[in-house]
Amino acid sequence: MAHRFLVLGCRTMRDGVVVSFVFLAAAVLLFLAATHVVPAVAFAQQLVLLLALVLIVLAPVVLVSTFLIAVLPGARAKLENCEH
Repeated sequence: MAHRFLVLGCRTMRDGVVVSFVFLAAAVLLFLAATHVVPAVAFAQQLVLLLALVLIVLAPVVLVSTFLIAVLPGARAKLENCEH
């Protein structure tokens, strides 16, 4: 089952980059929402900021893990057919 997650192709490489960008954009939007929109009631701002922090940490994790899977032995043969 773990080997199935390590399968890399052109689509999964693009998906990793897109997911990383979406996490980063969502984190910035949540940060702005927490500072300007969310009221200071019952730790609401802190919860939104915590979610933004989690997303900002996950964005580079997804990007780096996608890169590390891409440099595994045997991944070059799969990525040679990709159109960049």
